[in-house]
Amino acid sequence: MSSPAERYTAAKARAAHAATELSAFENTLDFELDPFQVQGCRALEEGRGVLVAAPTGAGKTVVGEFAIHLALQQGKKAFYTTPIKALSNQKFHEFSRRWGAERVGLLTGDTSVNSEADVVVMTTEVLRNMLYGGSATLANLGFVVMDEVHYLADRFRGAVWEEVIIHLPEYVQLASLSATVSNAEEFGAWLDDVRGSTDVVVSEHRPVPLWQHVQVGPRLYDLFLDDTTVEEAAQRQSDKHREEPAVNPELLRLFRSQHPRGGRSGGRGPGHRGRRRGGHHQEHRTGRQERVSRPHLLRRLDAEGLLPAITFIFSRAGCDAAVAQCAAADLWLTTPQEQKTIKAYAAEATAHMSTADLAALNYEDWYQGLVRGVSAHHAGMLPVFKEVVEQLFSQGLIKAVFATETLALGINMPARSVVLERLDKFNGESRVDITPGEYTQLTGRAGRRGIDVEGHAVVLWRDGMNPQAVAGLASTRTYPLNSSFRPTYNMSANLIARFGAKRSRSILETSFAQFQADRSVVGIARRVRSQEKTLQAYREAMSCHLGDFSEYAALRRELAGEEKSASRSRTARQRNDAAVALQDLLPGDVIDIPQGRNAGWAVVLREDAHPFDPRPHILTVDGKLRRVGVNDLDGPLSPESRIRIPKHFSGKSPQERKDLAATVRAALREHRPAREGSSGRAIRFDRGTSARDHRIEDLRRRLRAHPCHGCSDREQHARWAERAWKLEKDTQGLRKQIAGRTGSIAATFDRVCGVLAHFSYLERDGSGHLVPTAAGEQLRRLYGERDLLLALSLRDGFLDGLDAPGLAGVMTALVYQPRREDQGGRPRMPTAPMDAAVQTLVHNWSVLSAQEAEHRLPLTAAPELGLAEAMHRWARGSTLTRTLTGTDLAAGDFVRWAKQTIDVLDQLRTVADLDPVLRETAHQAIESVRRGVVEYSVFEQ
Repeated sequence: MSSPAERYTAAKARAAHAATELSAFENTLDFELDPFQVQGCRALEEGRGVLVAAPTGAGKTVVGEFAIHLALQQGKKAFYTTPIKALSNQKFHEFSRRWGAERVGLLTGDTSVNSEADVVVMTTEVLRNMLYGGSATLANLGFVVMDEVHYLADRFRGAVWEEVIIHLPEYVQLASLSATVSNAEEFGAWLDDVRGSTDVVVSEHRPVPLWQHVQVGPRLYDLFLDDTTVEEAAQRQSDKHREEPAVNPELLRLFRSQHPRGGRSGGRGPGHRGRRRGGHHQEHRTGRQERVSRPHLLRRLDAEGLLPAITFIFSRAGCDAAVAQCAAADLWLTTPQEQKTIKAYAAEATAHMSTADLAALNYEDWYQGLVRGVSAHHAGMLPVFKEVVEQLFSQGLIKAVFATETLALGINMPARSVVLERLDKFNGESRVDITPGEYTQLTGRAGRRGIDVEGHAVVLWRDGMNPQAVAGLASTRTYPLNSSFRPTYNMSANLIARFGAKRSRSILETSFAQFQADRSVVGIARRVRSQEKTLQAYREAMSCHLGDFSEYAALRRELAGEEKSASRSRTARQRNDAAVALQDLLPGDVIDIPQGRNAGWAVVLREDAHPFDPRPHILTVDGKLRRVGVNDLDGPLSPESRIRIPKHFSGKSPQERKDLAATVRAALREHRPAREGSSGRAIRFDRGTSARDHRIEDLRRRLRAHPCHGCSDREQHARWAERAWKLEKDTQGLRKQIAGRTGSIAATFDRVCGVLAHFSYLERDGSGHLVPTAAGEQLRRLYGERDLLLALSLRDGFLDGLDAPGLAGVMTALVYQPRREDQGGRPRMPTAPMDAAVQTLVHNWSVLSAQEAEHRLPLTAAPELGLAEAMHRWARGSTLTRTLTGTDLAAGDFVRWAKQTIDVLDQLRTVADLDPVLRETAHQAIESVRRGVVEYSVFEQ
């Protein structure tokens, strides 16, 4: 029982907590906060920034919502940023329901809703652009929540996160929400450096335990023994003093049964801990296992109460095929009432779409799958269709979704179970194994907080699958967050415009990329200091009272190197001499082979004219047929005698081989050297004394003349000198690493500025400082992977004379990236003005690439013309079916690229000094593209 003093202290603490905003926030929730959520929220209320790293589904967004709560209570604005538009839209609707539509806005580049609201949800790129543009919307900003902040590792878009973190005003509190990463403390230390006081909150705890299984044929096995969850397995692996989690021996025996060793198995399914399932004790067959069909597996999961489920298939076509298989198997997972609700929802969502568009989108197949409770989900689907799937799945009306890995990237679609059909995927070039981080991201969808007691992850067995490898994927928790930051042309122009080159360099040196490089340098520098101390000891040990032993050791090394080179040259010369000699041999020459299995006397039967490796046929004196090559010789070779080879000699008869060998022996007894005979043939290799031989002789003379040569401890000193030389060589390499890493981001910035100056986007002002030119001011408003390419081409007037459809078509070349490499060459443009524009674009890319190569920068991606004709047709009013004819584009892909085309067209309207006619054409192009399925598609990835 606590003392009165302890009870008083506890009561005082409760009273203090009740007066906090965190307490008021907790009163709005219908669940109790976890300790890590409380820790993160307290940091924000106490005025610090926070980094929260926690597993998918752990509830880290609650900390972000508390940041919004604080902003509203303090009368300030809050921005909530996400990596993808779909997640922004999802959060916009969630927040609108919670805080009221009038207080929440949305900005995703092409969509602007209530942009001056108290709470604005946006993509990270939008916030970056606002910071560079000095947007008035930033006024009174108090909090920024960066959801999925681990995206800063993305090689294409990751730099945007670092730009925002670096450029946000100091008074803005930052709440960063990340998936679990192994170097959260390192990232938090950087945030503390650039943003001020930042707490790091790490939680490995999954609120819903995850059980891992392997499906073998019709049976489900637990992956781990002893009722071990994935979380517990990871903990065991990270604790060196405890045992590795035990893998189910039944799976190990099954694995061995497909190899020379056999075995038996039984097992248990994925239900509650310790619960045995009926029929799981029969023995399995060895050898190849029949794979369970997708409909059968879903029926099994349904019977076990493990739906809804997401099955990850790393193929769009595979996802669509899976839905078709379920329909063909007459699989129904919905009740009549659920079917009625689904039909009404689908009809309402597509009521504004034409019959022709629906037919082009395979609406009927999609609709029939929905009604059965089954659907695909991938980037090739129309965004409206994907939104319907997400809504129905979240309401429990769709029970099974076949999805590509893109579903794991942000969209909130948790399930009771997750199925992985395979553990490798095609990366565009080859099949590669998925990483532990990807595995955790995918399986993290299993287990719905507040709904499920536990989640289940099922891996489908494939012949040759090693259960130990699966266990390693499931239990590994080392996913470092590595920066992908590098200065871009647009970023550099904006930095110099705002801060000047000198301060810009110092700002870039505060990036996480440089922070990580500098941190690695700390360890290298420590090694350098240690090795320098050792070097000093080595130098003292090799000190000689007769003279400078380091000088003497250098002479020895130089002599050894020259002798080694000479030896290699002699070997090469000997092989060359041998090859020349072999080429010069004639049938009937009697030769003496010095080494190898053919060593001894032989006669040449016929020559081999191969210029690089001649191997004449010979007969040895013991009557064996052989071939002789340069490896049998140690230098030049001259015939010792000659005999006549019988005209019809074939060598097939033992007797004729015996007779010819006897002739050879007789010739040798008579000892008539062939080279003194009538032929007059001779092979000579008189090369004289080389310059290297003179250097070697000079070095030997200098070595003998050196004072240290007569030291009685010479060889002992030499051993220390050799150690010192090797250590010095290694230390020099470490120093080069330090020089290469320290300031590496700023060095890249200097090279980028060099390219910009070459093309006159930067120039020196009267004080000698770099400043943007008029062209540089245009570049500041152009964002994208090909920003400078677009700016160069604008300066050349490449868009002049284009109508709105032509402009839309040409601009796709600056955003489009085909899923597969185009092998068909450059496509023809629909109009002459488009063709002229494309020619200018391609020429400028060639010129730009040459400069980038000269400045040692990554090359800008080449213009991609594969979408230009289709976008031109669409902007002219063609139907979706006609637009996609002759392309391999899925409807969802086309809509996504159309949205990005609208984004870049919209950038044109903000470019300084742009021709008013072109600005108006850009506006018309936007309107001509934003129609039909593109206009309907509000929610997208």
